[in-house]
Amino acid sequence: MSKFVLVPIVVILMGFVVVSLVKGVAAFLQSTRHDLEQGDGADGGPSAMQLRQNEMMFARIKYQALAVIVVAILLAAGRSG
Repeated sequence: MSKFVLVPIVVILMGFVVVSLVKGVAAFLQSTRHDLEQGDGADGGPSAMQLRQNEMMFARIKYQALAVIVVAILLAAGRSG
């Protein structure tokens, strides 16, 4: 019974990982393009695109960790049953 619930959860989490990865790569490309066009920044702080890139990286890590936990639960349930 739990397998029928956990497998779709893993698939959904994998989708979130892919979406976060694509958004992070898009932010990276926009950041790189912006940095090339603007040159060295005078403020020295991270740009909005760099902050977005970090946000997407942490989201991807979070979803991957959740997916690993769900897979571990599935494996544990498979061995006991």
